[in-house]
Amino acid sequence: MPKQKLSDSEKRILRELIYPETFEHIQSETNLSYGEIRNDLIQLINFRFIQVYGENDQSQSHYFDSDHIEDFRFKATMSGLKKIEHGTV
Repeated sequence: MPKQKLSDSEKRILRELIYPETFEHIQSETNLSYGEIRNDLIQLINFRFIQVYGENDQSQSHYFDSDHIEDFRFKATMSGLKKIEHGTV
């Protein structure tokens, strides 16, 4: 799989996801717009750099509703953490 180049906003979001975080937390820490965060989260999920969790539980969700993305929490995967660790983010 070719390496994915992340945008500045995707990098900012990924740095916030060491632990499962809500959409609201991401928005308050990055000061990005709703649409930009939504698009970046979807892209990071497609890259498999983050995983999705249900809003109220600790288990990984196997689906998410992109129209209601604010109802979920997000956490960096091992691949996403490696991007952070190696300074590529």
